[in-house]
Amino acid sequence: MSRTVTVGLDDSPESRAAAEWAAREALLRGLPLKIVHVQEPTPRYAARTPLLDLDRYQHWAEQLTHESAEGIRLRHPGIEVITEQLTGTVADVLCEAAGFAELLVLGSRALGGLQGFMVGSVSLGIVARAERPVVLVRAEEQAADEHRMDPAGVPSAAAPFRPVVLGLDIDQPDDTLLEFAFDAAARRKAALRAVHAWPEPPTSFYRFPGDAELYDTLERGQASLLSKVLRPWRQKFPDVEVIEASRCGNAAQVLVNDSRDASLVVVGRRIRTGFFGAHIGHVTHSALHHITAPIAVVAHS
Repeated sequence: MSRTVTVGLDDSPESRAAAEWAAREALLRGLPLKIVHVQEPTPRYAARTPLLDLDRYQHWAEQLTHESAEGIRLRHPGIEVITEQLTGTVADVLCEAAGFAELLVLGSRALGGLQGFMVGSVSLGIVARAERPVVLVRAEEQAADEHRMDPAGVPSAAAPFRPVVLGLDIDQPDDTLLEFAFDAAARRKAALRAVHAWPEPPTSFYRFPGDAELYDTLERGQASLLSKVLRPWRQKFPDVEVIEASRCGNAAQVLVNDSRDASLVVVGRRIRTGFFGAHIGHVTHSALHHITAPIAVVAHS
């Protein structure tokens, strides 16, 4: 069965932005777009409004999906759009749908506290459980946001893409994560900025003699390790410009800072099946809450 770029649709602004992003990604990948609307057995609307006509709700859901598909076909000529109405718990249904998709796209809400973004519990639950890549898209996301300014300094989707940013742990590099990031950059004809953070040496807090030499040694060593990890992928994707960013500092903050001009940010999530179940690492969690660009979370072993 042919894979698709699948997007979860409701009536929210972030969901509509996600559908538009998913359509553009489907065209980049030459894949069909599948729009999935999940109707819960007893919709939340009904719980809040006991007099809601469920038949009318069903008609509304069908109309929402149909109108979204027709709009995408008009705005993106040549794209194949499939629609699907499913019933069940939203997180469970979309996790299952992700298993048949090349990637799953979800909306993420606008600014929350401390100038961060709000990632709903449903989206976080799907990210923590899905074993295919999941992309979260902000409500304000526009096609031009992913591109550089045109020569006149005007935002334009016709200009080259901004870089794809990859958050990388060089102690445990994973091929699935690296391939997704390099492939995304290649499809966009964009540079790939591979970001690796390493902790400040403990002695620097006390300013011992030789600190500068120790720091320089560590800096060169970490940069060399990053280059070693990326070398085979540079050979596999020779047309992708690679920017190696080995930084000293907190990993989450380094990644957020290096992603300010990204078209897409790629982070990993290690699949764990232990006693505490699936969860999201702190760097990925921070990225989801503080990076404005679309974020692809790639599950790996």
